[in-house]
Amino acid sequence: MRGEQGNTKGLVAALAGLALVAALVAAVWGVYTRLPQDGRAVVGARAHESAATLLRIRLRRDEINFPVSDEKVSVQLYPINMAAARNEFDSEHRPGQRFEDFANRLMGERKPLEAELDARGEAALAVPPGRWWLHATLNGDRELTWRLRVDVSGREKAVELTPDNAYTRAKKF
Repeated sequence: MRGEQGNTKGLVAALAGLALVAALVAAVWGVYTRLPQDGRAVVGARAHESAATLLRIRLRRDEINFPVSDEKVSVQLYPINMAAARNEFDSEHRPGQRFEDFANRLMGERKPLEAELDARGEAALAVPPGRWWLHATLNGDRELTWRLRVDVSGREKAVELTPDNAYTRAKKF
């Protein structure tokens, strides 16, 4: 009787060991199949989330209710809120440190991006996913300035620059 119990326990232990090895192989295979195909490291994100988003920026000059300049409009995208960074920089005395150095340290690896609106008032650029701040200024009889937070994700995103979402509207004298 004892031999039979020993054989049963051995068989159960062997089956449990096989199940454990199979589970380990399945787990490793599941991780392997989700790795990026091009060898990039993706930390904390799926491969499709790490790809750049096509950000389309539009300014409809005909919707502005005053004459505007025909000059090209430059658009900057910053990975940090530059106004908040400036306030933080100015809040303490920082001898020997320039604001540009302070802002670069806050931005880390992410660098500002620039685009220029074409004659139709449109621009498209590839932007890494994350939170960005868009800055643009339109000159004319009056000046419109935009400071918009843009949460970038997905394959494509569009941002409209309108008088309603402008940060400031100033009359020129």
